[in-house]
Amino acid sequence: MAQSKSPLLFHKADLAEQAICQMLNRFGGFRYIRYFFKSISRLGDGVFWYSLMLALPLFHGLQGLKLMGHIIVFGMVSVGLYKLLKSKLVRERPFISFANIQAHTLPLDKYSFPSGHTMNAVNFAIMFCWFFPQLFWVVVPFAALVGLSRIVLGMHYPTDVLVGAACGASIAWASTTFWPLGIFN
Repeated sequence: MAQSKSPLLFHKADLAEQAICQMLNRFGGFRYIRYFFKSISRLGDGVFWYSLMLALPLFHGLQGLKLMGHIIVFGMVSVGLYKLLKSKLVRERPFISFANIQAHTLPLDKYSFPSGHTMNAVNFAIMFCWFFPQLFWVVVPFAALVGLSRIVLGMHYPTDVLVGAACGASIAWASTTFWPLGIFN
């Protein structure tokens, strides 16, 4: 049975990214910065996005309900892809690989590649911007902060966040390209 090359590849990337991880992770040593990013990360677990989704039918009626359904379906696609990739590409989190990087929050699992928080945040942000452009100034900065929070908290490497963002953007792009009005319209 052939051994996977991903651990060796990730080891090289881990070493290359260690300095930036360590630099950003140091900010988590400041209590208010740590609490801020822990809150952003926690909201990025779903609370922020689910609240926005639940508001859609309240403010947009049946059309909002249909668009909420679209966003949920492609959110599930994002979660499925994230789980598949994480199970195949086993990259340990920075705080596991390097003693000088602290975990400022509890991890959801052992592996970091790609960042599921970032994948979902970018996916949701793009879909919300597509259907409700007026939300741009809320969802885009929030999605960026979610990605940054994952590095500051010691949970992810920058490439985890970048690949997560690219995957989330790809899912959102496909969903709005093939169903520009939503899959339920």
